[in-house]
Amino acid sequence: MIELSTTAKAAPAAPGRRGLVVSWDVVVLVALVLVAVIGAATIDGVASPRFWRFVTLEVVPIAIIALPMTLVVITGEIDLSVASTLGLTCAVMGDLWAHGVTSLPLLIALCLLLGAVLGAVNGLFVTVFGLPSLAVTIGTLALYRGLAYVVLGDKAVADYPVAWTDAAIDPIPGLTIPWVIIVVAVLAVLFGVLLHATPVGRGLYAMGNNTEAARFAGIAVARTKFWLFVATGTMASLAGVFWTFRFASARADNGNGLELAVVAAVLLGGVSIFGGRGGMIGVIGAVLLLSTLRNALQLANVPANTLTIITGSLLIASVVGPNVVGMARERLRRRRSAKSSTT
Repeated sequence: MIELSTTAKAAPAAPGRRGLVVSWDVVVLVALVLVAVIGAATIDGVASPRFWRFVTLEVVPIAIIALPMTLVVITGEIDLSVASTLGLTCAVMGDLWAHGVTSLPLLIALCLLLGAVLGAVNGLFVTVFGLPSLAVTIGTLALYRGLAYVVLGDKAVADYPVAWTDAAIDPIPGLTIPWVIIVVAVLAVLFGVLLHATPVGRGLYAMGNNTEAARFAGIAVARTKFWLFVATGTMASLAGVFWTFRFASARADNGNGLELAVVAAVLLGGVSIFGGRGGMIGVIGAVLLLSTLRNALQLANVPANTLTIITGSLLIASVVGPNVVGMARERLRRRRSAKSSTT
């Protein structure tokens, strides 16, 4: 059985870990259910299939990027350039299409290769030159977005085949949920298995807890982190391809600011910003929670500035919450141990 948990301190069998892990997953999933139920009861339109169609379409690019981002953050690193990678992918995709590259399978393959190269640039700076990933990816966040404007400028390329643009939003037969959510589900299972059921995943937790100890244990820390950045770049480009087809438009500003939603979902899902703790169930639940909450509040005509404040507050709560829960459970465990020792 695969144990999909949101807090692991290194090895999956760490003592006392499971209770804390499950409890934070439950908090996120219960919050998702409460938001959905309360929203459906108080806001017109939330209970409609159309609403959930928009929620799932919004979830797709965020979830695609959040999956590899979870692995990166667990190792104690971060990639803030993902939204700019998405935007540069869209710009290159539009420019190549406008200049006669009309084979869309080839175009998609080139875009994914571009994402891998952009991720490799981040990985090289972090693993070869030893620079902090926060500083590196803030720099490439600006660099890649600037390159997107150099490639495409303020133009929009929007003459893609209707069959491809419709395929990005077509529902599953008999349902209103778009079929691409199946792709996200498959990717989530693959990343979840990698993280929770393989030696590679255990190595990621070890790196996040103590890099030097992981290195002495024989884990190829630098090489692993390099390929994680390649993965985030590739998946960000895949999200860019979806974004272009969903909106039938390639623009340099596509996905602007999306990195905030991705990081918020990863941290709200229980992944520690300091590394060494986290899992897939909480992250997927947090992606759905944030998207449902945001769309419900938009239907309630909540101003955009208020939505930003709420997202920021949840981001803070995502950092503080798991630590508070962990402290409470540890205190309860010690109290029970003290009682058992006196009896």
